[in-house]
Amino acid sequence: MQVFAVLQNVFAGAIVAVCVALLVHQFIGARRRQRLDARVLRSTLAVRAWVQRVARWPSARETARREAEAAIRRAREKAGEWDGNVYRPKSFRKPRKLH
Repeated sequence: MQVFAVLQNVFAGAIVAVCVALLVHQFIGARRRQRLDARVLRSTLAVRAWVQRVARWPSARETARREAEAAIRRAREKAGEWDGNVYRPKSFRKPRKLH
C-alpha cells in the first residue's frame, strides 16, 4: 500500500505542477509566451525524434546486417571477373541491339 500512496502523491504533484505552469503561461507577455511555446515545441520534437531513433535502432541494425551479408554473398559468387579491385559482371558483355 505504501507504493500506491507514493504513486498517488507523485501524480498529484505532477498535476499541480502542470496547472501552475499553465497559470503562469496565461500571465506572461505575448512575446515571452511565443518564445516559450517555440522552445517547448522544439524540445518536444527533439525528444520525439530521439525516442523514434531508439525504438528503430535494433531493426535498422538488423536490416544493415542482412544487407551486408547479401552484398558479401553476391561478391563471392563468380558472376563476373575481377581486374584488380574492379568487378566486371558478365551481364555487361551482352551484345547491344542498336534498333
